[in-house]
Amino acid sequence: MATTTASNPSLAQKLRGLSGEVVKFAIVGLSGVVVNFAVFWICINGFHLASLRSNIAATLVAIATNYLGYRYWLYRDRDAASRKREITLFLLFSGAGMLIETGVLGFSVYVLGLDSHFEQLAAKVAGLAVATVFRFVSYRTWVFTAIPEPEAAEGEAPGLVAQAELMLATEQIRYAKAE
Repeated sequence: MATTTASNPSLAQKLRGLSGEVVKFAIVGLSGVVVNFAVFWICINGFHLASLRSNIAATLVAIATNYLGYRYWLYRDRDAASRKREITLFLLFSGAGMLIETGVLGFSVYVLGLDSHFEQLAAKVAGLAVATVFRFVSYRTWVFTAIPEPEAAEGEAPGLVAQAELMLATEQIRYAKAE
């Protein structure tokens, strides 16, 4: 069976599609970062929580806002058949990202002794950068899986089409005999 350019995109087309996805991921992520840093700043200054507790609270709020952006904007065309699986994996990988981010923050505060609020923000930025790469790969690979292309099941399709045509022909014969 011959493949066409449309069914087998070139590397340049794949990279263009990926770059668009990266831009949208960055927009949703940036809104989550704004929420994350706002809640973090409020927690350490307004509620005087410890930096790690503030980070966990801020990240949990950002995870919730990011899920909405990813599901209903960036990955809206992806398979949503098993929402329970998707949410479970999203929370699992988001939690792992939170551990990465919090680990970098904890290392900078408790090992390096960087404990001013601005130093904590800088450590949070570094941890967030590492966690973002992890989350992007995880979300697009395992959480928001692509709907299988029709070509992927092409080997089975001729058999299914033949069966459907046979069933239709049988029904037409029965219908003709009934008249």
